[in-house]
Amino acid sequence: MNRIILFAAIIIFNWQCTSSTTNKSETENEPDSLGTVQEKDWGSLADKPVKLYTLTNENGVSAKITNFGGIIVSVVVPDQQGEMDDVVLGFDTFEDYLNNNSPYFGAIIGRYANRIYKGQFSIDETAYQLEVNSPPNHIHGASAGFGKVVWQSESFTTKAGQGVKLNYTSPDSAGGFPGNLAVEVKYTLTQDDEIMIEYEATTDKPTIINLTNHSYFNLAGHDAGTILDHKIKINANEITPVDDNLIPSGELMEVEDTPFDLRDFKTIGEYINQEHPQLAFAGGFDHNFVLKGNKGSLRTAAEVKEPNTGRMLTVYTTEPGLQFYAGNFLDGVIGKDDAVYDYRQGFCLEAQHYPNSPNIENFPSVVLKPDEVYNQTTIYRFSVE
Repeated sequence: MNRIILFAAIIIFNWQCTSSTTNKSETENEPDSLGTVQEKDWGSLADKPVKLYTLTNENGVSAKITNFGGIIVSVVVPDQQGEMDDVVLGFDTFEDYLNNNSPYFGAIIGRYANRIYKGQFSIDETAYQLEVNSPPNHIHGASAGFGKVVWQSESFTTKAGQGVKLNYTSPDSAGGFPGNLAVEVKYTLTQDDEIMIEYEATTDKPTIINLTNHSYFNLAGHDAGTILDHKIKINANEITPVDDNLIPSGELMEVEDTPFDLRDFKTIGEYINQEHPQLAFAGGFDHNFVLKGNKGSLRTAAEVKEPNTGRMLTVYTTEPGLQFYAGNFLDGVIGKDDAVYDYRQGFCLEAQHYPNSPNIENFPSVVLKPDEVYNQTTIYRFSVE
């Protein structure tokens, strides 16, 4: 009898251990994880608390992320001398992001990143009209954009690093988009000085989706002047050329023998003002690059070097495209530490599906159906050389 009782006790103990491991919350710290997560109140919007999370890894690299818009507020990394600096543009306070963030500094962009022609599209012969907030087009989700709402949030620590998990459900017809869209975004600051962004979404009605992060980087420091001396390399043989409304034609344009041939490192300032109709339309680089490699596989999309500090940014993504935007519309907005963010003082590398994809049949589909799950992973890795 004692052996039977002992055996039963062992089974119960093992089951409890297995159950505890299986159901363990992400928010619980794992014993041998390194780094810290700090959380503080940062304001409120419509009675919803706004939080600011500070993630710090074992190397002293840190990132600040708020649940308002999923915004990356700062990223502090070393240069080749070990000097730390903040390399993303942004604001000091929640109120500034709420009232002044027309550049979309650091925000999660959705439901649809980039432009949709006239804000119109159809799914299964049902026509939809979105807000036109960049006449004559829709851009970045308009007033229902994900960068303008408070997300549910919780921090977590795992062996991979420190993170914040964000959840938001965009209601059916928000901004004209069909379906209740449930979105989860996880930011992780890894021990390899990476910010890993994992996106997941489901819907109860066929809809369109195209999510990205809109951080502006300056590897010399957020207040260090233009990014024209940065060197950039993009893993793409083609771009999706645009018209004078910045809407793709549906064609693909080879980058060879054009200013868009960034397959090897090129200094941004040497190419951004060259004579080319595509640069004239956009006022510089503001184009979707068609990334090489298989869509859905994590691969290198771009690399950027800053020659004076030795800082380097490498972008990996599962997305088919990458929008390279060189801050052509920055116009002197006052940012963190009273820095003045002037023309071309930051660049964006936005992993995405192509602009206006709902209206161009030969572009990769952006339709999400109720029996499908949207997934994307994008990684920003910081290093020195």
